[in-house]
Amino acid sequence: MPQPAPSERRPRSRVVFVNRYFHPDESATAQLLTDLACGLAADGLEVHVVCCRQLYVKPRETQSVRETVRGVRVCRVWTTRFGRRRLAGRALDYLSFHASSAAALFGLLRRGDIVIAMTDPPLISIVAAAVAALKGALLVNWLQDVFPEVATRLGAGSWPGALEGLLRCLRDASLRRAAVNVVLATRMGEYLATRSPPARIRVIGNWADPESIRPKPAAHSSLRCSLGLDERFVVGYSGNLGRAHDLATLMGAAEILRAETSVIFLMIGGGVRMEAFEKEAARRRLEQVHFLPYQPRGALEDSLAAADVHVVSLLPALEGLIVPSKFYGILAAGRPSVFIGDPDGELARLIGEHRCGRVAASGDPAQLSEALLALKSDVRERTAMGERARQLLCSRHATRAALRLWAELIEDIQARYAAPRPFRR
Repeated sequence: MPQPAPSERRPRSRVVFVNRYFHPDESATAQLLTDLACGLAADGLEVHVVCCRQLYVKPRETQSVRETVRGVRVCRVWTTRFGRRRLAGRALDYLSFHASSAAALFGLLRRGDIVIAMTDPPLISIVAAAVAALKGALLVNWLQDVFPEVATRLGAGSWPGALEGLLRCLRDASLRRAAVNVVLATRMGEYLATRSPPARIRVIGNWADPESIRPKPAAHSSLRCSLGLDERFVVGYSGNLGRAHDLATLMGAAEILRAETSVIFLMIGGGVRMEAFEKEAARRRLEQVHFLPYQPRGALEDSLAAADVHVVSLLPALEGLIVPSKFYGILAAGRPSVFIGDPDGELARLIGEHRCGRVAASGDPAQLSEALLALKSDVRERTAMGERARQLLCSRHATRAALRLWAELIEDIQARYAAPRPFRR
């Protein structure tokens, strides 16, 4: 659809984000959105967030309907509360958020506003595009993943092909309608360039805060000490372990390393495959695998420091559709990453280029176990990898740098599509 005509007059637009989760939720998208929204508000923009009232891991817990968080005006809308355990219940949660957020956006948006749609729930860009068109607002899509392709490649595409085609068509229309589509990495941008105008694609990666997550020796981690892991080699996993992640290879490596009593797997977080791993580890009596729930964001520095190395995974079929955000926290903590996935994937290339970890092919637990043992035995190289990881974070993926890119993007949008006069009844 055509964009508003440029004008010499360039007032600062309001920025309105739409995503299911926001502060105080501690899911990945909530943390990223909180950083960005609050950062833009601190920079003088009027910022609003439309989100739901529940928490990612506590769907029954209710948050305030309206409040202001560090200068950000938050509107929390009603949704169903089935949570993430069953796909049908999750789908109803998604659909109810689509409907409630559409109503909230329709009442909130003004001509010339910039609405930034994330990708939780999937396809929320379709709703945002429709309301933005009706209200004369500008749309920015901030893609953390690419749906419905992700669902199809995960095998959830048992729906009729015509429905998938329709969803892609509507999604692509929202991409074409947008002033800008922000993607996380080059391969995601290359894929989206086949679905939307390449000139409207901007790569801005996710980030971590080097001030709130600093490297510290593993021996200084309170969590590690409390678990009695001082003399062990700890392989960490922090965050969601879901359908997009390779559980089989990780579990296979744990089985291979069963006799290596000095190697401990510390699994922190949740997700459907985390639950499956915990049950299977108990069944197989893999006593070297420890499970903990999500840790508060304020304790992230300490929990990341508890591990000597951290595992990141992504199923090869999802390359170009998802970039694991946990990678950036690992960089900030100054720890090597061991990536399980496509050896030629986005993170695999980055790790190889900056020599900040190891890569193991998905489906090859022997290669993964060998990589872990090699890191265990070479303390000097492990330390050097951690230092290079921290350097990569500070030079390219720090919060401040990402917020600057976002601020420049919003200024550029305002310069190209200056807001028309406010709508008057």
